[in-house]
Amino acid sequence: MNVGDKAPEILGTDENGKELRISDFTGRKLVLYFYPKDNTSGCTAEACSLRDNIDALAAKGYAVVGVSSDSEASHRKFIEKHSLPFHLIADTDHKLQEQMGVWGEKSMYGRKYMGTFRTTFLIDENGVIEHIFLPKSIKTKEHATQILGV
Repeated sequence: MNVGDKAPEILGTDENGKELRISDFTGRKLVLYFYPKDNTSGCTAEACSLRDNIDALAAKGYAVVGVSSDSEASHRKFIEKHSLPFHLIADTDHKLQEQMGVWGEKSMYGRKYMGTFRTTFLIDENGVIEHIFLPKSIKTKEHATQILGV
């Protein structure tokens, strides 16, 4: 996906088994952020940055939704443990990640595996992508500040 593209209508199923759609956010901007795994240090720092700045993001018109390959149960625990005030999509089949171009081959310590590239899409009130934060540009502890600076 690129700036100017329309985001997919069906985003996926949240931590409660409810289907989320891009049209659920019509009239609001959306921070759609993809992260590798619940309860890992970088992913927790990123989620907490968004949590701690949720009022400032809302004041700029943003709703926040996170996406990873973790299960609904894992997401419920992550939300509860860190008091996250936003939904997390359980993209266990990687469908949305593949549509958005954030699922692919990664490498760590010489081992290759498939995984999620940490990426954030800022989507306007009409479901159109207006900004993309690529993996190398995201500072997990300061990510909300990065978004607010756009």
